Amino acid sequence: MTSDSYNLDNFIDDLRRIVASAADETNLLAQVAPLARRVVAERNWLRADMYDADPALGFGTTLLHVEADQSLFVVVDSWLPGRGVPPHDHDTWAVVVGVEGSERNIFWQRLDDATRPGYAELQRMGEQCIAPGQALAMPSGSIHSLINETPHTSLSFHVYGRHLNHTARRQFDPEHHRELPFIIDAR
Repeated sequence: MTSDSYNLDNFIDDLRRIVASAADETNLLAQVAPLARRVVAERNWLRADMYDADPALGFGTTLLHVEADQSLFVVVDSWLPGRGVPPHDHDTWAVVVGVEGSERNIFWQRLDDATRPGYAELQRMGEQCIAPGQALAMPSGSIHSLINETPHTSLSFHVYGRHLNHTARRQFDPEHHRELPFIIDAR
């Protein structure tokens, strides 16, 4: 490893600095995205077991870092071919960078006022595919679904402002207008 390589520890240090000093969430996302792309490009954190995914769920999550207060949650997600997750939010900001393969992200807008527990009306708004090295920055309140449409397991690097199991994260069923909690198992 050369002295100018950028590793996960460097990224976490920079992430802490940015979170402490960013003027607002837009500014924070603008600073985090290029650094996340940089650490992904180095690939010095990548391990073979990160490609493992739960066949029942269609994905796997490998924990890379979480702060003691549950902030600054960094994971790698693996996505089996043809699999993904339904519409969901994060209840925090997020930056996702493609590592291997591609994933199609579909963006949704909530139409109801969120006052009825368990009920949600969503409308599809657009989509974006991310390939290796491409970043997707999502402010708090974003709702998206995703799918790996490739014939191989894909991998993506995820950075969140808070551990997802310590937020009010939800997943949605647009067809039946349902809202449900969304908890992950990060190994």
